[in-house]
Amino acid sequence: MFPTDPRQMQRMMKQLGIKSEEIEANEVIIKKKDGSELQIREPQVLIIEMQGQKSFQITGKISEAISEEDIKMVAQQTNKTEEEAKKALERNKGDIAKAILELQSID
Repeated sequence: MFPTDPRQMQRMMKQLGIKSEEIEANEVIIKKKDGSELQIREPQVLIIEMQGQKSFQITGKISEAISEEDIKMVAQQTNKTEEEAKKALERNKGDIAKAILELQSID
């Protein structure tokens, strides 16, 4: 059974050769290969070092940001402003096709 007291947990991890350090952060942004971003607000970031390898544990409020490329593409395809395109993408949770169809049906 693992200890629930953070101090006991720290001592136990230290005995196993595992170091941990908390980083004070305001926001964490993960840039995905598709150009979109995951934004983590009010994060709790912990660096865990074990056998020379560092791992990051991040918890917080997650929201997915829409890429500028997606906004521009939707705006161009629909002849709408970038602001209108961004709002349509947000309403459609980043789905480009649905955002385009929505904006085209408004005409």
